[in-house]
Amino acid sequence: MFEKLASIEQKFEDLTNQMSDPEVIADPSKYTKIAKQHREIDEVVSKYRQYKTLQDDLEQANQLLTESDDPDMLAMAREEVASVEEKLIKAEEHLKVLLLPKDPNDEKNVLLEVRAGTGGEEAALFAAEILRMYARYAERQRWKMTVLDSSETGLGGLKEAVAMIEGDRVYSKLKHESGVHRVQRVPQTESSGRIHTSAITVAVLPEAEDVDVHIDMKDVRVDTFCSSGPGGQSVNTTYSAIRLTHIPTNTVVSCQDEKSQIKNKEKAMRVLRSRLLEVEHQKQQDAISAERRQQVGSGDRSEKIRTYNFKDNRISDHRIGYTVHQLDLFMDGEIGDLIEALITHYQAEKLRQEADVA
Repeated sequence: MFEKLASIEQKFEDLTNQMSDPEVIADPSKYTKIAKQHREIDEVVSKYRQYKTLQDDLEQANQLLTESDDPDMLAMAREEVASVEEKLIKAEEHLKVLLLPKDPNDEKNVLLEVRAGTGGEEAALFAAEILRMYARYAERQRWKMTVLDSSETGLGGLKEAVAMIEGDRVYSKLKHESGVHRVQRVPQTESSGRIHTSAITVAVLPEAEDVDVHIDMKDVRVDTFCSSGPGGQSVNTTYSAIRLTHIPTNTVVSCQDEKSQIKNKEKAMRVLRSRLLEVEHQKQQDAISAERRQQVGSGDRSEKIRTYNFKDNRISDHRIGYTVHQLDLFMDGEIGDLIEALITHYQAEKLRQEADVA
């Protein structure tokens, strides 16, 4: 591991020098590529250097133990040795995590798909609240979230919605949100006060880039229609909304959030690329169903990854045994602690798998 870290540090130094080279600076494309590589290993090198500093501190403290006769100095040195050794163990574990194989999609933007499952109108209302929760979280992360397409119900719920979230390392933070989200509460439409259980599905797909998947436009049927708002009320009278149908796979994508037909088509193409990339990934994995369906299951209440209990103000993630009683804050987008807990959990799983292989 430490040979690899030393090699990465040397590469970091080489890249740093290249970024100061006038020839590289004069070539924006080359400079951007080198700067990206530099940025990708910056954290690893920083933590490795901290680790080496701790090793020096430990050596000095051990030296003091062997050279000093003063009881107070010896006691201080023993405390220092114990403290630094504990820090070294934590630093080494952190370095192991940083050296894990990177998910190539972690840097990408995502398509967030939210759909009402079991529970009728209550599920649709909850789907709208979950979409808002992610919108508030995106705001906190300084990401940009755009709803590309949605199907609303008469009471303000959502049958389904597709949104694009753009920003720094969006997929790395949201990829564990895919699955069935279950809600337990008294519906607004319930007069007897009985608690109902409903479910929605969430799918998080990395945005595909042009280089990831090629689409032959001869295979795509383009339909235009008038955008519409809640209850079918006309939003504009021009045929600006776009529906794309990829004929070979029968994949259908709609976008109507822009007034411009050209912009709607561009956004619909981004969605289509991501969904077709998903299909390609699934072929490689020899899976029968689409990746999104694997992520979210059927929308049945029993396939939950998380439960939102409003009566007890409780949020529970069943994959990692995480439970807190701050559901009100959670629904307002304060989901960062759970996101980090999930990332840590799956990093630990990867470390165990690496150890088993070794």
